[in-house]
Amino acid sequence: MALLITLIISGVGVAVFMALALPLPWLLGPLLGCLIAALCGVRLRGAPRASQVMRTILGVAVGATITPALFAQLGTLIWTLALVPPLVICVGAVGYPLFRRGFGFDHPTAFYSAMPGGLQDMLLFGEEAGGDVRALSLIHATRVLIVVMVLPFVFAYFYGAELNGPVGAPWTNVPLAELIVLGAAGIAGWKIAARVGLFGASILGPLFLTAGLSLAGVIENRPPAEAIAAAQFFIGFTIGVKYSGITWKEVQVDVTAGVVFSVLSLGVGGLFAVLIVRLGWLPLTEAALAFAPGGQAEMAIVALVAGADAAVVVAHHLVRIVFVIIGAPLVDRWFGG
Repeated sequence: MALLITLIISGVGVAVFMALALPLPWLLGPLLGCLIAALCGVRLRGAPRASQVMRTILGVAVGATITPALFAQLGTLIWTLALVPPLVICVGAVGYPLFRRGFGFDHPTAFYSAMPGGLQDMLLFGEEAGGDVRALSLIHATRVLIVVMVLPFVFAYFYGAELNGPVGAPWTNVPLAELIVLGAAGIAGWKIAARVGLFGASILGPLFLTAGLSLAGVIENRPPAEAIAAAQFFIGFTIGVKYSGITWKEVQVDVTAGVVFSVLSLGVGGLFAVLIVRLGWLPLTEAALAFAPGGQAEMAIVALVAGADAAVVVAHHLVRIVFVIIGAPLVDRWFGG
């Protein structure tokens, strides 16, 4: 029953966003709808397995954008990718004192809250280090939520970016044989990546396999627009559901800390993006999304809808996540004594 209520609320969110002509209705509508419902005390429930399946669609969509033309940008991308580790260090240097001294969290909670890595990875590392898992979950969910909510509106209303571009052809326009190949690539890529223990297997496995098919000329289309809309829907309400059961104290402390950190880290990412645009290395949209401290899946969706190069954006977030996963535990052991 809770899942049905969640789906209904998410659907209403989509309808409201469409009626008001707001950007990214399939992503932000469910997200905001579930957030409001959770804050009002409505019991919500996610669909983890379905959300994983939907992430494979997103991985296939990004992989299909990787063409030989991408390799023409490698000379520039080397420099922008090299700036990702300094970005992570700067965000951590801003976030840790904020959480530790400003909000009084213990060291492991403050440290892993300040690391802009994947949600599940930071929860796992934080729990192993003795941190507050619930606080970590709310802080990172808030970080992703703020970034996903703010950037599309900034693009749409300050820079006039069109966020209603086609993310794919209607399913009736995609050849049946290619639909079968895309579906098989999504499932096979996910399972193979999971078998070898690759982090983010549900996205990165399909991405790598589909990229190979795209470079080989086997496929020429992304997944249908309807499938990508469904992926946005499930990813959107998955973020909102994380606030289910939230208390007023958690809003005052954990969510507030997450909001402040999100604003500061967006500022840090913005400075890096401005530098990159001034140097002529990337266009504004790609630079902003590549250096935004948001989730890999969510930034990929915004990139697809904004008509940006999703492969470039995802490459930067992949480097960010790898750097955090490898570096954060090592720094924590040294820094935390």
